[in-house]
Amino acid sequence: MQRIAARQKSWEFRQFLGLRRLYSPAQNTSACLSGNDAGIIPAMPAFDYTPPPYTGPDAEEIMRKRREFLSPSMFCFYKKPVNVVHGKMQYLFDDNGRRYLDAFGGIATVNCGHCHPDVVRAIVDQTKSLQHSTILYLNHAIADFAEALASKLPGDLKVVFFTNSGTEANELAMMMARLYTGCHDIISLRNAYHGNAAGTMAATAQCNWKFNVVQSGVHHALNPDPYRGLFGADGEKYAHDIQDLIHFGTSGHVAAFISEAIQGVGGIVELAPGYLPAVYNSIREAGGLCIADEVQSGFARVGSHFWGFEAHGVIPDIVTMAKGIGNGIPLGAVVTTPEVAEVLTRRCYFNTFGGNPVCTAAGHAVLKVIEKENLQENAHIVGSYLKKRLSDLKSKHEIIGDVRGRGLMLGVELVTDRQLKTPAKVEILQVMDQMKDMGVLVGKGGFYGNVFRITPPLCFTKEDADFLVDVMDYAMTKL
Repeated sequence: MQRIAARQKSWEFRQFLGLRRLYSPAQNTSACLSGNDAGIIPAMPAFDYTPPPYTGPDAEEIMRKRREFLSPSMFCFYKKPVNVVHGKMQYLFDDNGRRYLDAFGGIATVNCGHCHPDVVRAIVDQTKSLQHSTILYLNHAIADFAEALASKLPGDLKVVFFTNSGTEANELAMMMARLYTGCHDIISLRNAYHGNAAGTMAATAQCNWKFNVVQSGVHHALNPDPYRGLFGADGEKYAHDIQDLIHFGTSGHVAAFISEAIQGVGGIVELAPGYLPAVYNSIREAGGLCIADEVQSGFARVGSHFWGFEAHGVIPDIVTMAKGIGNGIPLGAVVTTPEVAEVLTRRCYFNTFGGNPVCTAAGHAVLKVIEKENLQENAHIVGSYLKKRLSDLKSKHEIIGDVRGRGLMLGVELVTDRQLKTPAKVEILQVMDQMKDMGVLVGKGGFYGNVFRITPPLCFTKEDADFLVDVMDYAMTKL
């Protein structure tokens, strides 16, 4: 208890010295903007909530245990990692009770907000009733959620297979496509990320995420990247490469094409306009299926649509999803047509935890919250506002090479030379650390690790957006 009291006194003392300006309510945006030039630190929006006292181990002790007992492959953001102990809506709290604006959302996962009461209630109520049995028995939770989820998809996409993660969902989708078509070849995009298991690692196309193990049957097409790509924003020119791969890299027939509508791990790269319609035509002419990976862009995150692929005017044959589907609960899904779904009856297909009643109750609650609180509309309105503010910031700071994305799935790419597009790999770490110190947590990605990934909870407000941009502005002026 003495250690806890000492932490609190230290925090109160820093507030007394004037650092409280970091966390006090914002009076108005214009004051913050003009204040940046004067060296005044932006003020965090007001939030009427106090987290419960924390009595657990401190960051140093947790880090010691991680080093000793957890995989050495695990890494942390920041020179001094944040010990996150509590969350409420779009905010996180550390072990000292300090509040942070969460602009990463657990990697595009916490769509409804941290510890949303409706989602928490659904989880607790279902856990009290039945935590787990098996899908070999009947239970309404899985059936109710499957029905609700199918209603959000177009066409004949209405058969649901529940999984535990996005990797698992993509693995299943790729296997189903191979079984259905009788072909092995799959085409994905360079810079893509679809998971880290045997099949999905093959579909992933960044060396950073690929181990030197057998990965067969996947061809990687030119990435239709409007910023760094060979043909700029001309989607149809990139699509010709798909046809070439089919002609010169396969038997002329393929199992599937898999892609994200907006590449998340790859640095929030929105595919060039006109690309997906042309590619879907070529794939289907070669007998293949089209798989939309909505693990990060799904569940209203893009704002203009519920699913990322809808912004391109296409209807896939299989849709995979995870992350936002459960607001942080381990849950994923594959949704396809009855015809494609039939392939799994050729043998026994079973998943012990896929469709768990607690997870599906949470997923159903997420859909209801998105609808009740108009989170898709909010993602569109606030996301558009935030993107405009970030674009304005680009005109002020030469280090910003590109601002992109849709809704509340936005990317800011930092470069040291706009003409050469030289990745600002060191500078982004400096800005990121300063933003953390001022109370904003953002993600980082892209092949070169030079892109801010902004994927906050969908309850993000315009005041939150202003604070994020003002903090980024302030941090960049300190480079």
